[in-house]
Amino acid sequence: MAWRKGCEEVANSKPLFLTIYTVVIVGIVVSSFYVFSSIYSTNPSAAQSSAWLSSISSEDTRVTGKTLNVSRSATVPIVPTPFSGAQNEKPRSIWDVPPSNKRMPPLSDFRLTKALVQQRVKDNVVIVTFGNYAFMDFILTWVKQLRNLEVSNFLVGAMDTKLLEALYWKGIPVFDMGSHMSTVDVGWGSPTFHKMGREKVILIDSILPFGFELLMCDTDMVWLKNPLPYLARYPEADILTSSDQVIPTVVDDSLEVWQEVSGAYNIGIFHWRPTESAKKLAKQWKEMLLADDKIWDQNGFNDILHNQLGPSVDDESRLVFAFDGKLKMGILPASIFCSGHTYFVQAMYQQLRLEPYAVHTTFQYGGTEGKRHRLREAMLFLDPPEYYNPPGGFLSFKPYIPKRLMLSGEHNVESHFTLVNYQIKQIRTALAIASLLNRTLQWHYGVLASLPRALVHVSALDLGSAGDGAMWPCDSSLSSISFSHSALAVMPPLWCRIDRLWYGHPGILEGSMTRQPFLCPLDHVFEVNVMLKKLSEEEFGPQIDFREYSILDNPSLPSEVKKSWLDVQLCKEGTEGCDVSNDTTSVGGILKFPKHSNEETDREDKFRNRVKRYVGIWCCVPDQSLGHIYYDMYWDEKPGWKAIPPQTSQDDHPPW
Repeated sequence: MAWRKGCEEVANSKPLFLTIYTVVIVGIVVSSFYVFSSIYSTNPSAAQSSAWLSSISSEDTRVTGKTLNVSRSATVPIVPTPFSGAQNEKPRSIWDVPPSNKRMPPLSDFRLTKALVQQRVKDNVVIVTFGNYAFMDFILTWVKQLRNLEVSNFLVGAMDTKLLEALYWKGIPVFDMGSHMSTVDVGWGSPTFHKMGREKVILIDSILPFGFELLMCDTDMVWLKNPLPYLARYPEADILTSSDQVIPTVVDDSLEVWQEVSGAYNIGIFHWRPTESAKKLAKQWKEMLLADDKIWDQNGFNDILHNQLGPSVDDESRLVFAFDGKLKMGILPASIFCSGHTYFVQAMYQQLRLEPYAVHTTFQYGGTEGKRHRLREAMLFLDPPEYYNPPGGFLSFKPYIPKRLMLSGEHNVESHFTLVNYQIKQIRTALAIASLLNRTLQWHYGVLASLPRALVHVSALDLGSAGDGAMWPCDSSLSSISFSHSALAVMPPLWCRIDRLWYGHPGILEGSMTRQPFLCPLDHVFEVNVMLKKLSEEEFGPQIDFREYSILDNPSLPSEVKKSWLDVQLCKEGTEGCDVSNDTTSVGGILKFPKHSNEETDREDKFRNRVKRYVGIWCCVPDQSLGHIYYDMYWDEKPGWKAIPPQTSQDDHPPW
């Protein structure tokens, strides 16, 4: 039982900072040859990086005027170059970057006109999104996914001139919305956020009179399959809208049964035909929002459609009369026009064996940063090449979770926190290593991933124990960490036993297809936006950068990053082979380093101050005014810690 005693000593210790310095120094020596050789050799990814984003003007030449820049009579060239031909011909390709010696056209050339839209239309349909510069990367992702699907009949509305210039110089069809919008992320629910919603309604009301069908989308959604053939299946529909429905009403790819839909109609994805009823709806919706700036655009849309809802248009299509009793509406199936819940949590399309058309990053808890991370976890986000090949590589950790924590007993709050806390403790230890190494942490289950030779793979024996005293076996084959001398940290896939929502629920939503346990998004447990926030190093220690768990499987990861790694094992001092003299000349070589009991108190305090802010809440126990429960990064240091909601309003605060 000596091995168990050694494990217990290690598991009860705090992060051992001075020990890691030994690992760092040797790792640097071992990997320096590979680092310098890569610096002075040809670097294709560097060339790709420079070409990935065209240089853009930093000058923000503001537009004058206070209304959407729309003209229905003027004829101006499509941006950046004109397209001539019938509208049913294939629109010109995008990514045709204008010549560097060409001057940007005057702002007036970017006005939204019928002529401009017509040059992007195909089969009388145009797909439109809009945003400000803060969502440039979302917009590029949106465009790239459509181009991968060979769809090019789209336009992007720019709410600030900085975005307009950036898209123009990338060859992306763009028009000016004249919104005088801030170039920064405005935040969900803010007054500026509501202003963006009103711009959407004004935009719809402006385009429909042109006579084209309009597929309007938010920028925080991604197309996975060409939706136009699906929408064409319902030519009688005036509007086809997505929804927040989380309980399936159909098990095939037909429209939802409107009588059974309880979720709100979601205006992040909806298709409009230029019928009189649709134009009337757009006009009244716009007037409603402009008359009262307190109405959320989506709530207004739902309210106005429910002025009259029913009866069914016929017995087959599942269309329903709505609004004025004449408008024909259909509700797109949430299984394939997915919300953040039906895609990332339920994986409903997989269970029903359907092909999804889109995913909208709703039902998430990390703000804009959380949306990015979810799309990255799903390998759907467009990042520049350097994102996948940072100078120092990655830190990798292979965790272990006992089967009983996943499957034994009931799926309830207690068993959920036991499982998640087990993972949190392992994550905390690896984050300590990442903090010292200034690396990106890559977590993964299963077979050891191959990482850059500048990356060292550490087999660790001290990554924690479950709250109920079950130890992690002291076997280096069961746990491992990889790092390089300047790598970044990538977070793990997380297992959860119950769902997270904004309101009380019994664990999972009754009638939903959520399986237990399930791989839950990082933002279910961790505050992604807080982890990315720049905090004072004097108070919180060094920034711990990170990547998504799926990065090693992402096709964008360069092959040289996958091909070599070095294994470093943290071992108990005095055991056989626990020294620094192991052979490291071959790929996948092994180094073993002894652990010590010393630690840097000052650095430890800063680290603790940082990472205790990384975890969020679970929500919520039903039928309680305070039903949420705070996760605690240091739950194991508090005797008698229990997963219970705050007992009083004075107790309702994070554990730090």
